Amino acid sequence: MLQEFQNHISNKFQNLKEHSFLLACSGGIDSVVLAHLCNSLNLNFTFAHCNFNLRGDESNLDEQFVRDLATTLERNIYVTSFDTKAYMKKHKTSLQIAARELRYDWFSKLMVEENIPALVTAHHADDSLETFIINLSRGTGIEGLTGIPEKTKTISRPLLAFSRTQINSYAKTHNLDWREDKSNAETKYLRNNIRHTIVPNLKELHPTFLANFLQTQNYLNDSFEIVTNEIERLKTNLFIKKENVIAIEINKLHALTPIETYLFHLFQPYGFTDASAIIVLTQAMSGKELHSNTHRLLKDREHLLLQELTTNTSDVYFIKEDILELEHPISLKLEVVSEISDTSAAIIYVDKEALNFPLTVRKWKTGDYFHPFGMKGVKKISKFYKDEKYSLFDKERQWLLCSSDQIVWVICKRADNRFKVSKNTKQILKISVQHD
Repeated sequence: MLQEFQNHISNKFQNLKEHSFLLACSGGIDSVVLAHLCNSLNLNFTFAHCNFNLRGDESNLDEQFVRDLATTLERNIYVTSFDTKAYMKKHKTSLQIAARELRYDWFSKLMVEENIPALVTAHHADDSLETFIINLSRGTGIEGLTGIPEKTKTISRPLLAFSRTQINSYAKTHNLDWREDKSNAETKYLRNNIRHTIVPNLKELHPTFLANFLQTQNYLNDSFEIVTNEIERLKTNLFIKKENVIAIEINKLHALTPIETYLFHLFQPYGFTDASAIIVLTQAMSGKELHSNTHRLLKDREHLLLQELTTNTSDVYFIKEDILELEHPISLKLEVVSEISDTSAAIIYVDKEALNFPLTVRKWKTGDYFHPFGMKGVKKISKFYKDEKYSLFDKERQWLLCSSDQIVWVICKRADNRFKVSKNTKQILKISVQHD
């Protein structure tokens, strides 16, 4: 197995030969074998061990075992300790998810702090098969059937090409010691149940079942790559980005076949996995929307508008007379000038004496109105937005410059007549939006 592993590293994991890496070691047989293989090839690695404090003294003995292994192999080691049960309670999550989040968060921080470019884990072929069956049982798309990725930007899994049988044989041949987690034998956990009941039966069906599965998974990965490339090509044409909003033409979505599959792959990266709900949204009235944990999807006439969810800590910002500038949420500069010169949508000139300081910058609210510059009479802001064909996102994004309760400027759109410069104006105030 050592020769196979060496060839595998040379062919697919050249980065592990060129740079240092963290080796995640629990003390179990898989990570111990991985450590010995990497050590035999004289690769530059450092141990990383997590003590989850879930099994009393056994957890501490696991930690001591890995410390001793690091000493034996003359390797450095990083160790951390978690109150996993407290984390589960606080985040209301399962044991498996809590342990995963804790360890990978720690690995990521450690890699940044110590400038270590890669993490190596001991996942093997049987782990990938178990993940495949779990995802299959829960219902999944092609991505869920591609198994555990062999390599990501920061994580390498060089044992994925090897079976549990090969790993056990290597450990016994080299008289290796390891720690046994008794909970791995309990079938109350889904993965363990699959490992001890379903997988053995599948392997009995065909002597080369695992090898055949790995080949099938390679085909699935190739197919998923084709799908990914097609989706990215489509997004280039369909997803039109303007500022922080993406507009998608609904008619073009309905031209896709099969539409539900396309919608799933197009919107799943933004947290939307129910394609049928997106179809319903495309047929709904303007203003209807869906939310994921990270994004919102709005129906606006002939488009769907996609925007990342944001949280505003404040909705009113003040401009004092002695400062005459604002940096956030929009950059405004106010300066007294002797005459009207350059003009653009991003600049207005007003009669300073008509203003009451401090000025405010805020979003619109029900009942807001103004006297549009160049027009007679009064107009509600809501009607102005409608005439301008504003989407809900546009309305939420638009800032108003106000003097007391009076609107001075629908910023970059329309000024108010009440503050215009006249022949009686003594001080002209130039107000401009500063672009990066």
